[in-house]
Amino acid sequence: MRGAEFAELMAFMAIAEERSFRSAARRLNMSPSALSHSMRSLEQRLGARLLHRTTRSVAPTEAGQALLDRLGAPIAEVIDAVRDVGAFQQQPRGLVRINMPRAAAQLIVVPKLAQFRADYPEIRLELVIDDSITDVIAKGFDFGIRSGAIVQQDMISVPLTPDLRMAVVASPSYFAQRSVPGSPAELNGHACLTYRWYETGALHPWRFDGPDEPFEVIVDSVMTANDTSLLLDAALRGCGVALLAESLVETHIAQGSLQRVLDTWCKPFPGFHLYYPSRRHMPAAMRALIDSLKLS
Repeated sequence: MRGAEFAELMAFMAIAEERSFRSAARRLNMSPSALSHSMRSLEQRLGARLLHRTTRSVAPTEAGQALLDRLGAPIAEVIDAVRDVGAFQQQPRGLVRINMPRAAAQLIVVPKLAQFRADYPEIRLELVIDDSITDVIAKGFDFGIRSGAIVQQDMISVPLTPDLRMAVVASPSYFAQRSVPGSPAELNGHACLTYRWYETGALHPWRFDGPDEPFEVIVDSVMTANDTSLLLDAALRGCGVALLAESLVETHIAQGSLQRVLDTWCKPFPGFHLYYPSRRHMPAAMRALIDSLKLS
């Protein structure tokens, strides 16, 4: 159905319900003459008279009443659907889907989750942990969270944390059996716990910052995993050396259950950013999430 045809049906319903062209015109915010023209067009198109008109009153014909009875429920559903869409734009409610690495969930989302739920009880969250570099928008997510260094330039990007650092760590029990490396080159011969992206099969590089430029070291990987929490647990149990986000291990370092090495070789890099494609009309639920998570 074309837009003009729908408008004609809405005009007919307003006149039939108001029993007055003038009152219906006020309700639809249009002139009586334009409303009369719309009715003539509808009757001409249907080939039936829909309204009895006198100088004092307007009433549906038998055909008009039958049409009015059939239109009532479907048109009400359309109006309700449009109103609901507007409510999604105005009131924070509905489903928001976020794709993020485990470190971002632990560092950013989980600490703010209870307050967010209290502030916005009608918003439902779907949180998907994904440490790989995924095209989250193509997979139907509303937001992605990744390091600002890898967010594509055509995305809207909102900083969530200050700059981050990586940390090379192992347990004291591990270093009790091995020499402590003083430079990245001395990682040669150490048992290293490495991250492997599941989708591509690529290993996460062990990248360090030298005096002149960044460089990578090929390490002896004794275990790979596509989950940073498994690597952390293995490091805590003395299985080897791991390269993990500083935010994941700083508590364990402070408690003495992990020992950090090569600190000066790990420079800061852009922190976590929330990103999404440009939207002219953003649902209120998405706006609420941005406001709750963004770096103040």
